[in-house]
Amino acid sequence: MRLKQSLASTIFDTINMIFMVFLIIIMLYPMVYVFSASISDNAMVAGGKVFLWPKSLTFAAYERIFGDKQLWVSYWNTIRFTVVHTVLTLLATSAMAYPLAKKWLPLRKTILLMAAFTMLFNGGLIPTFIVVKQLDLLNSIWAIVLPSLISTWHLFIMRTFFEALPEEIEDAATMDGCGSFQVLLRIVIPLSMPVMATIGLFTAVGQWNAFFDALIYLSDNTMYPLQIMIRNYLIAGLNPAQGEGDLQTMETVKYALIVVATLPILCVYPFLQKYFTQGSMIGGVKG
Repeated sequence: MRLKQSLASTIFDTINMIFMVFLIIIMLYPMVYVFSASISDNAMVAGGKVFLWPKSLTFAAYERIFGDKQLWVSYWNTIRFTVVHTVLTLLATSAMAYPLAKKWLPLRKTILLMAAFTMLFNGGLIPTFIVVKQLDLLNSIWAIVLPSLISTWHLFIMRTFFEALPEEIEDAATMDGCGSFQVLLRIVIPLSMPVMATIGLFTAVGQWNAFFDALIYLSDNTMYPLQIMIRNYLIAGLNPAQGEGDLQTMETVKYALIVVATLPILCVYPFLQKYFTQGSMIGGVKG
């Protein structure tokens, strides 16, 4: 009986390992291909001769995009949009989730139901655009940051995490003279780094890759984020700085831009992975 169980377990582990290796290959191949295409000759890429390894190695695409001033302007816009949005999202979400984690809060269930309602229904694109316009936020960083400042799903995850924290720690801080805001900043948030890192990573990645809000709220090209510049290359086939495409390097420039835009997130994720896993698990334990 044990021999059969051991054999079945070995077969399962082997099949599972083969499947996981196959899945890893599927996930890694697009990344390897994009990087190889970015440092290959444009004619080779356009002719479909690049499959895995670079052909006719050249860095002309990177030389071109790094020499484009619009790239650095877009990069700076993306960085500041992402940093400001992530920081304000964590502050606003924690400030709302903390009182909602307390059962003594008046109208707590009503507020939670109203928050949950926004997950199913919203005002729509046109009313949101009108509100942003009436508030005179167009062509500013606040048009990108404020409309999506708090995610209801992230709010519920953070509230659940706060509910799991020992109340005795907060009571001790209160007895030492800390107010509610001081308890949140000095006690709760430092103990909630896993969920903070998780929500921060989700928010940062979402904002880094976002382009639709910038597309509808920004008309000044000096405010464009990196994703708008990539869109102009990939879809319109235009150089945002010169207004025309260079057929000799256009294909490789597209792939080089994708590499440049993706690399920062790939570098940040490994440092937050342990918090990401822990925060996702703990935040979803309670209902």
